[in-house]
Amino acid sequence: MNGPDIPERVLQFIAERIDTVPQLETLLLLAEHATKAWTPEEIAARVYVPRETAISILRSLHQRQLAATDGQSGLFRYSPEWDTSGTLMTELVTVYRRHLVQVTTFIHSGPSASVREFARAFDLKKGR
Repeated sequence: MNGPDIPERVLQFIAERIDTVPQLETLLLLAEHATKAWTPEEIAARVYVPRETAISILRSLHQRQLAATDGQSGLFRYSPEWDTSGTLMTELVTVYRRHLVQVTTFIHSGPSASVREFARAFDLKKGR
């Protein structure tokens, strides 16, 4: 799948940390407006998913340390700490804009979200 314009590290990030296209689009939206705190309702309206799906997406991004929340207000914002160099997110934005079909096909061709969550559970236990 790695075409000449899609860096391997971007594909690896997507494979390891992104389960769905709406999840990727939410991350991109949060990053684009990094200083804004978002409600699940706002995310649902912008990503065209039900409110419950938006909540699930935001919680998942938070669990993966891609989004931050104070836990009290129910607001979420982008968490740049995961990208220490600050370049991977920029590459991800560029790749998604230029290769939307390839990226979405790549996401859809991977294992299901439930299989990935099951595998992540073992990774979390291994880190203890």
